[in-house]
Amino acid sequence: MTLLEIFPSLRSGMMSPRLDATVWPCETHYDDLSRITVGGVALADIADQYGTPTYVLDETEVRRRCQLYRKYFRDAEIIYAAKALLTKSVASWVSQEGLSVDVCSAGELAVALAAGVDPARIVLHGSGKPFSELEAAVNAGVGRIVIDSLTEVTLLAAVAPRRQQVLLRLSPDIDVHGHPAVRTGVIDQKFGFPLGSAAAIEAIDRVIRQPMLELVGFHCHLGSQIHDPDYYGEAVRRLIAEMARVEREYGITLPQLDLGGGHAVAYRCGDSEMNLAELADIVEDALDAACALNHFARPRISLEPGRAIVARAGVTLYRVMTVKHIEGGRTFVIADGGMNDNPRVALYGARYEAVVANRHPTGPHMTATVAGRYCEAGDILAADVSLPADLRPGEVLAIPCTGAYHHSLASSYNGVGRPPIISVRDGRCSELVRRETPADMLVRDLG
Repeated sequence: MTLLEIFPSLRSGMMSPRLDATVWPCETHYDDLSRITVGGVALADIADQYGTPTYVLDETEVRRRCQLYRKYFRDAEIIYAAKALLTKSVASWVSQEGLSVDVCSAGELAVALAAGVDPARIVLHGSGKPFSELEAAVNAGVGRIVIDSLTEVTLLAAVAPRRQQVLLRLSPDIDVHGHPAVRTGVIDQKFGFPLGSAAAIEAIDRVIRQPMLELVGFHCHLGSQIHDPDYYGEAVRRLIAEMARVEREYGITLPQLDLGGGHAVAYRCGDSEMNLAELADIVEDALDAACALNHFARPRISLEPGRAIVARAGVTLYRVMTVKHIEGGRTFVIADGGMNDNPRVALYGARYEAVVANRHPTGPHMTATVAGRYCEAGDILAADVSLPADLRPGEVLAIPCTGAYHHSLASSYNGVGRPPIISVRDGRCSELVRRETPADMLVRDLG
């Protein structure tokens, strides 16, 4: 008989340290059978019912994150960046919590509209919008479109059946020193117009002179996984100065300033994340100072969190297929998923935790690398993680903080269908997106 069997009350105290509150949904616990539960549902039960790999999404956590943004930015518009994760249910949840929705394609627009999102609260942006997507957006009555190039000024003016509100995307030349793939506020990248450049000045002039376009403000995006709020304060100062220049030269007061998203989340214990209270204070102070300095009326601020809303709400489940101990090398745990359902490790070198979900191991542990099933050497899910030394095929692994950029980046490489999304709340689960099957892929293959 074990100590836990003699004193069951010790169980919760011994197990709680395994579930780091910074990377797991708030409603994550161990149940009486030593299994991890999220939203009151055992992850092992979800794996049994829906198979693996499977994305699990905690609805309560998504709504809680929306509410935190509304709490700290009471006067700002919070626009959910749908590229992080978009389903009809997710669009409905964030809309119900008072958020607008940012979409980057006709496909994302269609999902948002199907979910009942008010078109006036939808923002379209992207760096290469086809004519058909601009046409779909204006016909749907989207509230604002972010102009990213001079070509879009011409296309949008031609397609707009009525006066369309637009934002102009500017790059304020702020380097957040992140991965090169996610530094979007510097000059030498594909998005928008460099602040103060001849191209930016020409774009502003062209938009203002188009009778079917109404310039209502500027948009910027500094990058991803930013944990230092000072960058946003500097963006406010630079962009307010440009808004004041437009007012002086054209007599137009721009009422909106969209600071984008990119707020960092913790993927592993000890990772830095954005402090929303500090961000709110810094943005507020920068607004006061910049508007006073430039004698400019205070605009309404918009923020575009995506990852910060859904990342922590997601957990991905896998089955252990085999354990390989390489003599003189690493121990590999081969799972039944991989880069199809989580390409971020291969794309960005992202790092994740992995734990056993069907039991609480109390014995010796080993350092192992969780690798995927696909025919690529770089198909890694979690490197150098601590797993039980007696890990067996068939057990369930859970990788937390996988709500953002997993489903939206997933592929069907090797002919393996994309996983389902299962939502959990108050002890119940619901299938939001079903698993992709070989039949689904054959439907598109016309022979």
